[in-house]
Amino acid sequence: MKLLRVGPAGAERPALLDQDGTLRDLSALVDDVDGSLLADTSALDRIRAAVGAGVLPALDATGLRIGPPVGRIGKVVCIGLNYHGHAAETGAATPAEPVVFLKSADTVVGPDDTVLVPRRSTKTDWEVELAIVIGRTARYLDSDEQALAHVAGYAVAHDVSEREFQIERGGTWDKGKNCETFNPLGPWLVTADEVPDPQALPLRLWVNGELKQDGNTSDQIFGVAEVVRYVSQFMTLYPGDIINTGTPAGVAMGQPEPKPYLRAGDVVELEIEGLGRQRQELKDA
Repeated sequence: MKLLRVGPAGAERPALLDQDGTLRDLSALVDDVDGSLLADTSALDRIRAAVGAGVLPALDATGLRIGPPVGRIGKVVCIGLNYHGHAAETGAATPAEPVVFLKSADTVVGPDDTVLVPRRSTKTDWEVELAIVIGRTARYLDSDEQALAHVAGYAVAHDVSEREFQIERGGTWDKGKNCETFNPLGPWLVTADEVPDPQALPLRLWVNGELKQDGNTSDQIFGVAEVVRYVSQFMTLYPGDIINTGTPAGVAMGQPEPKPYLRAGDVVELEIEGLGRQRQELKDA
């Protein structure tokens, strides 16, 4: 299933995109697409049954905003330097263990919402990423099989980053990762049963129509199952939590001088095959 949330920011309602590309209203069945729904197999089964019966009302998608596909996110866990190509382009050594940091859940916006370039920013960068959406509470998982059983689905994430704040201003990476609007998510949550191999997903990003990133999750240093298993050793993952799994080569930071960092007026588009596409116009904060 392709689950999503539509409507004004803060007042989104649950929806589904069917196989014919028609947007369907889920409001009569569930309150929201959030951790409570993702952990409730009976509710998900009711949605599947309604899809099969063809009883879900259609929504007019004209002018309808798409919000983040998951509501009430508890936390966004991020994995840094997780593609061989990206580590190489930044001159970083291949990590021996996953590099873990956190983004605040309030950085998450819809897939086509405006991204704000922070005040005094000169190094705002792009990063297309595969996002894992957790569906069951995960603590101290023992195996890859267990880890994948705790995944509800996947989505496209844009891990926007301010490199000066992240690297040159002291402390941890948090200052360059948690600026407002720095985590567009969606358009859909694609349930795990529709993604048979999360390590075989092409992902791409364009800036002003120019292809910048053209990678594949097969280049990940630590795959989806290992990331979920590993993170569960250090924190409890709850239904509705998000894990951004890193970005492939092609970010601005890895390019020759003058590095083409983002500015107000730029347009970023990104996609992951089967998971949908995003488009953001940048404006000054």
